[in-house]
Amino acid sequence: MRIKLTVAYDGTDFRGWALQKGQRTVRSTLTEAVRLVSGEEIEIIGASRTDSGAHAKGQVCHLDWDCKIPIERLPYALNRRLPHDIAVLKAQRVSDDFNSRFCVLDRYYRYRIVTKQRDPQKERFAHFCGVRLDLEKMQEAASILQGEHDFRAFTEELEPTVTNTTRTLFSVGVKEVRNEVWVDIVGTAFMRGMMRRMSGAILEVGRGHRDVVEVSRLLQPEERLKYQWPEVLPAKGLCLMKIRYGRHPRDHRLLLREE
Repeated sequence: MRIKLTVAYDGTDFRGWALQKGQRTVRSTLTEAVRLVSGEEIEIIGASRTDSGAHAKGQVCHLDWDCKIPIERLPYALNRRLPHDIAVLKAQRVSDDFNSRFCVLDRYYRYRIVTKQRDPQKERFAHFCGVRLDLEKMQEAASILQGEHDFRAFTEELEPTVTNTTRTLFSVGVKEVRNEVWVDIVGTAFMRGMMRRMSGAILEVGRGHRDVVEVSRLLQPEERLKYQWPEVLPAKGLCLMKIRYGRHPRDHRLLLREE
């Protein structure tokens, strides 16, 4: 049967989600826990390949496993084998055509920026800025990024499979919460480093290091080479908050073009 897992982790000591030989990754750690419980080598498919050092409150993955453990007890069984920085929050039985990657409707990410006094308890989960930011200008920059655009200037080196750099962002918001600024972004799919570079551009505007109009021009292929591309902020401030589902698996070709 096919099982959907919702997983949370502190990504500080992981080398991202994807399998890497000789590296501690989220997927390899989860796969080992499943092996210890099931006695089998079972492939796990994740919805989002989070960066090295990035966190998740709502990562989703699926696996095919003839599990004898009651589904409501499965998180407990797996968590007994998992280290302290990762946990299975929920397990659900799903239809055989469910795919954690290709059925995604949208992904919701948050980037946290500490703006005032440094807080050691936030050090692993937020980027420290330590200066007053122009929230109104940041919100203006965020609104420019919302919608369908060519985000080539907001990515790191493209993967060989990526030929289309146009993406649709349903929501890009900036809000102040106590001593932090949160950049919240919802979209179907993201390229490598895209969330962190978009957050970097918004932060540069907030600090007065970049004009809002430059953000707009970075979205235009004929203009973007005239400007320095935005800074990629550290992965520690990034968290995958939630993934929503609604697509049918036959839409996978669209997602492959997006990713």
